[in-house]
This record gives sequence, structure tokens and C-alpha cells, in this order.
Amino acid sequence: MFHYTVESNKSITEAVKAVEEALKEEKFGVLWSFNIQEKLKEKGVDLEKEFIVLEVCNPHEAKRVLTENNLVGYFLPCKIVVYKDENQTKIGMPKPSALMTMVEDEKLGQIALEIENRLISCLEKAK
Repeated sequence: MFHYTVESNKSITEAVKAVEEALKEEKFGVLWSFNIQEKLKEKGVDLEKEFIVLEVCNPHEAKRVLTENNLVGYFLPCKIVVYKDENQTKIGMPKPSALMTMVEDEKLGQIALEIENRLISCLEKAK
């Protein structure tokens, strides 16, 4: 699977806050929080469900992977999504290790797996 997703009984707002707190513990920060439902509404398009995209980054890890290969920049920053699906809050992300397979670099694959495990830990704590 290209993604890792957990379910939560929290509201979307509570889940986003929990994710942000868990990310801080791993030295990741939220660069941008994007509410797709609100943005589409501004453009005259109705989306029935709230869908939040958090763009997250650990600057030291970003430097580490970009030093290895500039193509990794195509995948930065990491994304975490929070949304409702059938009255269940979901928190998920694309797996960095899955994305890195496209670069075909074993060293980067190992770094991506380390980062992925830290982000999975954040999702697990946040749920």
C-alpha cells in the first residue's frame, strides 16, 4: 500500500491538534494547513466533507534527503490528511518509502523508512 491511515474517534479539529502535538515531539512542524472544503467553497464548488491537508517538515531531514538527491524535492513537504469517511475520522499519509521507490536509490529508501516510522508513530499517538 502507498499509504498509512488510522481511524480515530476524535473530531477533525481534535485530530488535527493531536497530530500537530505529536509531530512536535518528533521535531516536525506544520508548514501549512489547507482546508480543501473551505477553499473549494471560495471558488463556488461545494464539497460535502471536510478534508484537511497538513504539509509537514523536519528541516534537518529535508536537508538530509535533498543533499542526497534533488529529485526528492518533488515529494516535499510530507503530507498528512485528516478527513471524515462514513462518520469516522481518518488520519493518513502517503508512505515516504513508497514515494522513494520512484527515485530508485537504496540509501534514500532507508532514510525514507526511518522518517516514515517516525511519522507513523505520530499518527498512532494522534488517533
